[in-house]
Amino acid sequence: AAGAPDVLSRAGAFEASAEQRKLLCLLADGRLLIAHGQELNPHVLSYRARLQKMAHECEVSVVDIQAIAAQYNDGAGGQGGRRQEHSMMQVTAKELLNRACRERASDIHIRVRRSSTETYFRIHNDLLRIGSQTSEYGERLLATLYGAMTSVSDSSYKPTERQDASISDRDKLPPQLYGVRIATAPTNEGTLMVLRLLYNDAGDTVDLRPLGFDELHAGQLQRLKEQPTGMNLISGPTGSGKSTTLQRVLSGAIEQAEHKLHVLTVEDPVEYPIDGAVQTSVTNAGSEEERSRLFSAAISNAMRLDPDTIMIGEIRDKASAQSALRASMTGHQVWTTVHANSAIAIVDRLLDLGLPLTMVADHTVVTGLISQRLVKLLCPHCKVRLRDHADRLAPPLLARLRHAAGAAFDQVCLAGPGCKECREQGTAGRTVVAEVITPDARFFDYLRSGDKGQALEYWRRELGGQTLLEHALSKVVAGLVDPRMAEKVVGHLAGDAPRAERHLNVVEAAYAG
Repeated sequence: AAGAPDVLSRAGAFEASAEQRKLLCLLADGRLLIAHGQELNPHVLSYRARLQKMAHECEVSVVDIQAIAAQYNDGAGGQGGRRQEHSMMQVTAKELLNRACRERASDIHIRVRRSSTETYFRIHNDLLRIGSQTSEYGERLLATLYGAMTSVSDSSYKPTERQDASISDRDKLPPQLYGVRIATAPTNEGTLMVLRLLYNDAGDTVDLRPLGFDELHAGQLQRLKEQPTGMNLISGPTGSGKSTTLQRVLSGAIEQAEHKLHVLTVEDPVEYPIDGAVQTSVTNAGSEEERSRLFSAAISNAMRLDPDTIMIGEIRDKASAQSALRASMTGHQVWTTVHANSAIAIVDRLLDLGLPLTMVADHTVVTGLISQRLVKLLCPHCKVRLRDHADRLAPPLLARLRHAAGAAFDQVCLAGPGCKECREQGTAGRTVVAEVITPDARFFDYLRSGDKGQALEYWRRELGGQTLLEHALSKVVAGLVDPRMAEKVVGHLAGDAPRAERHLNVVEAAYAG
């Protein structure tokens, strides 16, 4: 293990005064440790101004004042020094997690290269670089995160191997987090570690509209929650909010049933807490084959535990798909997720996994097909009207938008320059765009006959369906979403103007207040 980094502020060019050494410590690995609550102390500000004048870059970490004193302890060598360094890196790791929570990052990327360590936060789907350190610093940080903070039985960090772990000890996490999922992989230059942050804010457990679902979706999902049996599948790419939607739907169902509902989950691993549910995790699988076997066995076991509703984290293979379908056919309500590009494509995905069309295309078995994405919301404080900045759009997009938005064109807005309210980003969070199909017998008749186009037309015209694109367009014409950002998520905006105008009032009502 690497020894503790040298203390630069003890002597030499970066020597700190006696008063400053009580409050701060500059380390050779690029960290400036500052005692908690002393960030604006004149002695600290003076030392930082001196570093700036010397063009010395450093990363500030706020720590307990006892940790500052320990760094200057003359006896900090040997085993005691290693323990102190280990403790300091845990403080650094916790501060990194705290900062990520303050920024509402969804992920932290740590890239350890031969000569440096780069740290990034993923915020509203953008990857933003937030700091650079030495490669030695990165190696110690990764070893601390994996070896000292995770709950895996083998906590030995191996930079040349792919590893997965999680942090679930609440004492090691900021209060905003329920857990952290960790994945590492060797690269051609070193190691990549990605931390997925699992936030603990369930929010309004009943109302789906704050997530971005409109009145139409909320009504459809409410009816699905009230069905005693049937399988409901949510699709979308990684990071599209599927787990959050599941959490909100199931928490709402439990609350509406006054906690008289037995909801049992089978997850790999448990992601978000669902108040009132019994959550189980499939862990310790050494391979995909073993994971598939354990997951299928866990679903079968769940059916014997007298559940009203079973939530399956994700359908990945034929075994889990068959088990989910069997649970639905034996009188259970099932909620799960799957990877598919649209709501109707969920059926194709189930067929690809080997399920028979005769069972999938049964409206009493498959009761809900949901697809969702996340798109950035404009900052309400600095967004600008498109009509005043039409030159900022490419002519083809402008033409598509005029056709699609119709009379609502004047309400379209673009991202502004950024302001203090949105931290100069021009956006303020993300919102769901979704499509929900609650199939009936006729819808599945079209699919069984191979006429997907007719099934979609029937859904839109007779069942009042709204596509992902139409939902995104309704938010564009409501001035909530920049059309350029919408097209990055759902493709070219091309819908009929009456539908967009019809949904405008619904969206505005959903976001009122």
